[in-house]
Amino acid sequence: MKVSTERIENSQIVLEVEADPDELERSMEGAYHSLVNRAEVPGFRRGKAPREMLERHIGREALFGEALDRLIPKLLSQAIEDQGIEAIARPEIEITQTDPVTFKATVSVPPTVELGNYKEISIAPETVEVGEEDVNKVFDQLRYQHAIWEPVERPVKSSDLVTIDVTGNVEENTLLDRKDLQFQVLQGLPFPVPGFAENIEGLEKGQDKEFSISLPADYEVSELAGKECQFKVHVNEVKEIKLPELNDEFVKSIGQGIETLDALTENITSNLRVMSEEGASRRHEEKIINAVAEISRVEFPPVLIEHEIDRLIAAHERELSQNKMSLEDYLKSREKSNEELREELRPLAIRQVTGSLVLSKVTESEEITVTDKEIDEEVAEMVQSAGEQVEEVRKIFQNEVTRKSLENVLITRKTIKRLVEIASGGEEATTETGTAESTSGENEAIAQTDVAESASGEDEATVEKDTAESTSGENEAIAQTDVAESASGEDEATAEKG
Repeated sequence: MKVSTERIENSQIVLEVEADPDELERSMEGAYHSLVNRAEVPGFRRGKAPREMLERHIGREALFGEALDRLIPKLLSQAIEDQGIEAIARPEIEITQTDPVTFKATVSVPPTVELGNYKEISIAPETVEVGEEDVNKVFDQLRYQHAIWEPVERPVKSSDLVTIDVTGNVEENTLLDRKDLQFQVLQGLPFPVPGFAENIEGLEKGQDKEFSISLPADYEVSELAGKECQFKVHVNEVKEIKLPELNDEFVKSIGQGIETLDALTENITSNLRVMSEEGASRRHEEKIINAVAEISRVEFPPVLIEHEIDRLIAAHERELSQNKMSLEDYLKSREKSNEELREELRPLAIRQVTGSLVLSKVTESEEITVTDKEIDEEVAEMVQSAGEQVEEVRKIFQNEVTRKSLENVLITRKTIKRLVEIASGGEEATTETGTAESTSGENEAIAQTDVAESASGEDEATVEKDTAESTSGENEAIAQTDVAESASGEDEATAEKG
């Protein structure tokens, strides 16, 4: 065979391979012996038909196709070995001509990372402050959670809770038909359509009203977008909210073991400070890793992005399954195709693969390792907090693949902490920093991009769940993907309580 190579961008090599005639003939003969034992050729016992009769019976194209299926993988494997190429994924093959047999194979090879001078990076952490306004927001939420609704005899005002009978029709299509629907009247609420809540204001108990609203141009049912919807509403009841007074008695009624308002204030302030510090720490880490990536040269094959998208979707599927929902149902509810979801996740996947490769190179540069003792200590902490699943967790981490996955996570923690030390002015600090108390969920997730794929989903889920102290970046990303489209499910839930 004849072989030529060309290195192209994104860590790929294109092989052009031309088969020798005798190689093709040997493959044709092998294809004949394979097919003749499977084909029923009239006038011959199975396996006894001459090659010419088999070709006449099944067609030369079928025999030739079988020969190529045998020949191309063999020649490709030999070419990769002869050229000393380290392939990291299944090559993409294109047959360019059949006489002589010639094909191109695009081979993905290991990424290349050239770090910039990351030891000169200086990024100060955020200053965390918890103000009175932040505490008051939590108090407001608590009061709303424990509020009561009292019937009133007056016209409907904004924020009231009304019980209504309502129908909504667009031409021959019924958009809404509900009896005793509980609906909170909130300005700008998109449910059932924008402008509906404003039409309820001013009505009184027992009153009827008919009105029409044009459906928005981006309405979820595209064939109804822009059309007029005719509504009929009957008000059965009007209620207003009564918020509890903020005092010691209210605090005791919450049932959290806190007795006074001062104690609750201190508790809320402390919790808010911890949450703010964790969030600031994650953002600080992400800024540092992004800064290292920006001054580094990172090149990798597209197949790594596709694998990362697959991993993100698989993680989302696991999350959906916990809520008894399939990915197919999720996509239908968002009116998206699988390809649209993949494209939305692509920027995140690129960022995560890049971050993973950069972190891996920093790990190598700083000679960061994890000992068996550190892994055992981490497993012991997981077992201790596993509750009734102690034996299950202990068994999972007896698996070497899972332990290796955990080792990768711990190494990433150390690497991130080392970068934080450098960027915060602690360049001379020892690299034996131990496990980080708080790590970026997204960065810990990207570190697992290349974790052994043979680990079971359950094992990987356990590792991710118990080692990442912050929210997983992959889940945040998928959640953010659909925020703009869902128009706040919280508002819709508030609107429709019944």
